[in-house]
Amino acid sequence: MAATRRIAASLTVLVACVAVLAGCAEGGTGADEGAAEGAHGAKEAAGAAAPKAPVRMIGDGSTAFTGQQPHLARAERLKPGQKPPQFVVFSWDGAGEDSQKLFSHFRKVAQRNNATMTYFLSGVYMLPEAKRKLYKPPQHLAGSSDIGFNDRKGIKDTVDQLRGAWLEGNEVGTHFNGHFCGAGRGVGEWSVEDWKSEINQAKSFVKAWKTNTGMKKAQPLPFDYDKELVGARTPCLEGQKNFMRAARELGFRYDTSGVNNQLWPKKKEGLWDLSMQLVPVPGRQFETLTMDYNFMVNQSGSTSHGDPAKHEYWGDQMRDGLLQGFDRAYQGNRAPLIIGNHFESWNGGTYMRAVEETIKSVCTKPEVRCVSFRQLSDWLDAQDPKTLAKLTKLPVGKAPKEGWPAFLSARPAPAPKGVPGAPAVKP
Repeated sequence: MAATRRIAASLTVLVACVAVLAGCAEGGTGADEGAAEGAHGAKEAAGAAAPKAPVRMIGDGSTAFTGQQPHLARAERLKPGQKPPQFVVFSWDGAGEDSQKLFSHFRKVAQRNNATMTYFLSGVYMLPEAKRKLYKPPQHLAGSSDIGFNDRKGIKDTVDQLRGAWLEGNEVGTHFNGHFCGAGRGVGEWSVEDWKSEINQAKSFVKAWKTNTGMKKAQPLPFDYDKELVGARTPCLEGQKNFMRAARELGFRYDTSGVNNQLWPKKKEGLWDLSMQLVPVPGRQFETLTMDYNFMVNQSGSTSHGDPAKHEYWGDQMRDGLLQGFDRAYQGNRAPLIIGNHFESWNGGTYMRAVEETIKSVCTKPEVRCVSFRQLSDWLDAQDPKTLAKLTKLPVGKAPKEGWPAFLSARPAPAPKGVPGAPAVKP
């Protein structure tokens, strides 16, 4: 594919630039208009070509400024009466590359289906076990982590995936560090200052992975993480209130740690509230969050090794639940669909299959944009606040009764017949 060749060329030039450390320009370009339109012509306009800029190493060279991120479409304001696109956000908690190679696999799935995604990196995945004491988690002993740390190979493989993902237009967010959950010991009890410490440590592990691993000659991540990091999802969706206060002070733009119905987002604590959403569980009389973990708990309980005979059914159930939620929005209020997952093989990998089949089904439909949270935030910021206010009033699954052109028209709606100011009724 042309887009794949451009990305590979961009990465090759970047590597060469870093090697000489001077007088070189990053070779990435913005999204090609034809490629941006993809199979369904969903994107409004192709992003402008990334300006050539010298590669500027940051700190110890773990990260580098390489110019504007390639392969992003510009966010444009809706025209009067224009139906909103259907946004879908696929995101991954604790993103890292391990022996399962799910990170690299889903990058390919995204490319084949005209999608970009958000990868929420856990900072401790960039910290080797031998350096664990560098992590000082709030309200826990130094070197503590409920998800462990990494080794040199795991860090190298994760860096390779993060580099490629960013050059393809994906977002790198954060899932913080030690993933502490539950009453008495979890992030739900952290203060605003605790969250600031956790965020700054997550950044520091990304910005110093070369020093911490000793891989001084490795290629850098091609972005300034202080500027790239604009959003997050908290462990177990806990501690959102104080996290959002800390995040606002640190310049974040969105949070996706809450629970909501399929409604248009609003701002909360100065951030876009892009909460996880509830969708149907086919064959059951309730809804659950759009996340692999939540479907698993409702199917096999706390174990990720449930009855193998039910794996296929459980995967189909999650896929069909996500598709029902998608159709409800696509045919209804067009609220962005927020989906979150983990690079895990729970219940035989059935949830990874469900997500992949969902991506293939929805991301190639007309008027659908599978984007990152950052791209969705860009689009929301570009809209007329009055338009967004109208959209937030639409109930779950309900399109405007008068149709989209009239609902989002710039002209005031005509007065109903029989009220003051209404046109006279001809006999």
